[in-house]
Amino acid sequence: MSETSQTDLSAERIESLKAGTLAAFALLLAFGTIAAASELVLAQRFDALAGLLFAPTGVNLPVSLAIAGLSGFLFGVTYRYAIRTDSNPQLKAGAVLAFGLVRGLAQLDVGLSARSDFWPFAVLGVESVLLFAAAGIALDWALARGWVKPFSSK
Repeated sequence: MSETSQTDLSAERIESLKAGTLAAFALLLAFGTIAAASELVLAQRFDALAGLLFAPTGVNLPVSLAIAGLSGFLFGVTYRYAIRTDSNPQLKAGAVLAFGLVRGLAQLDVGLSARSDFWPFAVLGVESVLLFAAAGIALDWALARGWVKPFSSK
């Protein structure tokens, strides 16, 4: 490899690292906001919803945060490569829905396999799409300001 192509490859890796890190932080922020709202507001005010909402606590919280952070990082790197310099809103929404639905449908599948009530896991599915939407919005914002550069396939 030439020195120029090695430099270009290193620059692309750094931009991917920035995109992944930003998406991970955005997803974790959204995750924390939803968990706090579930625990502090909705579950206490609406007893009927208490069984539908999950707010990870105790040992589950660090594991849930790690999974959310890793998912956000992988989303950020993939999103940057998927959208490149394209301004196609369907492509951006498709990337968000792909990640959100994979995570959400996996949670729904676990709930159905456990022969548990359907609704708590359906709520988690919607939450998953919202989490990746928040990460996508953060990445679009950073890309528009030049903080993260879009993937360049020179």
